[in-house]
Amino acid sequence: MSDLMKSVDSRTNLVGRNRLELLTFRLRGSQLFAINVFKVQEVQKLPKLSILPQSDPVVVGVTTVRGETIPVIDLSLAVGRSAVPHDEHATMIVTEYNRSIQAFLVGSVDRIVNLNWEEIMPPPKASGRNHFLTALTRIDEKIVEIIDVEKVLASVIDFDTAISQEVLDQQVRDYSRGMQVLLVDDSRLAIEQASSTLKQLGLDVLVEMDGLRALKRLQSWRDEGIDVCEKLLMVITDAEMPEMDGYRLTTEIRNDPALKNLHVVLHTSLSGEFNHAMVKKVGCDGFLSKFQPDKMAIEVQDYIRSKMNA
Repeated sequence: MSDLMKSVDSRTNLVGRNRLELLTFRLRGSQLFAINVFKVQEVQKLPKLSILPQSDPVVVGVTTVRGETIPVIDLSLAVGRSAVPHDEHATMIVTEYNRSIQAFLVGSVDRIVNLNWEEIMPPPKASGRNHFLTALTRIDEKIVEIIDVEKVLASVIDFDTAISQEVLDQQVRDYSRGMQVLLVDDSRLAIEQASSTLKQLGLDVLVEMDGLRALKRLQSWRDEGIDVCEKLLMVITDAEMPEMDGYRLTTEIRNDPALKNLHVVLHTSLSGEFNHAMVKKVGCDGFLSKFQPDKMAIEVQDYIRSKMNA
């Protein structure tokens, strides 16, 4: 297992070139699932777990990893399937999302695959709003389902989208009422959460679900003669998306003379110094780790104040 993960830390050079790596695994049966390697800290065989009383049914216990006690979530149960057997194949994927660490119990880990974001497809609309997929891809002619881990975690942990009263600035809200923000994210849950917070600031939220669609929308406004930098207060974009990731989207914006002055904020569940380095590399104006409504409000309000005082 250590051989599988030993080079994860060296993979940051893929991002910014519209590439990603997925860790593929199985829950029960032959269907392959995946999550982004950048969210994985390590992979290990399932250790002995301590039961957590009165926990959510999908939390099968807690364990200690590098001195920290973390919950272990049965990913199969969490997406509405039957439980993963605690046998010799059972594997624990330790991940970091939104500055929290948790492990996912899976049936077995398959391998790491290197792909282009253009090979990642959104799930079919017929799958409805209640599914736990964020995207699909093909590997060796087999469909791989990429799990929306943010939605999984939201089913276990209650996320509050309300802005604290002490953070909300009514003067800024009055000034910004009706201003437009383009929100780019492939997770419906993340869109709902971020939109709720932004609307509390009096902002109108426009949505695109991948970077390529967002870029085409910006370019169409440009081609219509619209001053996009005047039309939009800012672009808030996820990092990981089908077709075009948020880093590539930012790069394309910066390379377009009509769009280059747009204020772009990266909003992602990928934590750590890596993201701060990428923000600087591609020219984002800010970075927000999902999902922290007060920090989003502070970031947006600070930028609005800079416009008020200009």
